[in-house]
Amino acid sequence: MSVLKRCMALLVLAAVAFCTTTVATEPDPVLRVAYAGSMGVVMDGAAGPTFAQTHHASYQGIGQGSYALAHLLAAHQLQADVFVTITPGPVQVLQQAGLVSHAMPVASTQMVVTYSPNSHFAADFAAAARGEKKWYDVLSEPGLRLGRTDPAIDPQGANVLLTLQLAANYYHRPDLLKTIAGAPQNATQIFTEPSLLSRMEAGQIDATIGYLSAAQSHHLPTIALPDEINLGDPTMQATWYDKASVTLDNGKTLHVQPLVFYAAVLGNAQQPALAQDFVSFLQGPQGQALFHDHGYSPPRGAGL
Repeated sequence: MSVLKRCMALLVLAAVAFCTTTVATEPDPVLRVAYAGSMGVVMDGAAGPTFAQTHHASYQGIGQGSYALAHLLAAHQLQADVFVTITPGPVQVLQQAGLVSHAMPVASTQMVVTYSPNSHFAADFAAAARGEKKWYDVLSEPGLRLGRTDPAIDPQGANVLLTLQLAANYYHRPDLLKTIAGAPQNATQIFTEPSLLSRMEAGQIDATIGYLSAAQSHHLPTIALPDEINLGDPTMQATWYDKASVTLDNGKTLHVQPLVFYAAVLGNAQQPALAQDFVSFLQGPQGQALFHDHGYSPPRGAGL
């Protein structure tokens, strides 16, 4: 072999080695998903990693109260590719900011009383679950530590108050909301959404009123509530849910919105194609199976 041919062969081998090295060391694309804090188990423990593995990507989850996330995203203080929230309100914040054109329903849930099996009141809650006691009487017992999220920034916190107001009407107990929750933004009861159930598991609080999906994801016992109260039946909107409203300290009045989880691709997504694939994954058979396994109900209603 001539010197020229030998040099050309070495150059070809070097080029192949360089390309191979470049492909091997190129980092996977990163999908950033901002999601309602109650979804931490299913998003970070199941849907995110499963999608990342099958799409040769890395996954980063950001869980907080839905309204807080929406305002951070709208103000460009936080960047994400996908937004997954509960209730239409946070989506509408991002639609007004021009960051979301449409959002698709991917799951739903309903409100329940969730309690710690290690609570001093666990026997009373278990009796209430069997129908032997009134759940609202147990929540009113002296010394019980109720936890909830801030209704000003988190739909779940707002839904606690709306559930209690509906219960006051349903059970003809006008004092029920104030007796159990105190002021709408009672600082002694308010915790961040991602920490709420972890605090319950650690014994720092006895109970909360929250989403069935989150309670089942954490394998915590629950007490079911009637459809007229649990915000999970859209057919009850006009006849029952629209009767409830709560005014916060800042003058904002809260109303019931359907407990549907929506997923949307953000307009400033750095990975728009991957983001759309993730929304389709959540809607598809594999994503729906993961939601079902973690206590979520099927999606309801149309897109936003």
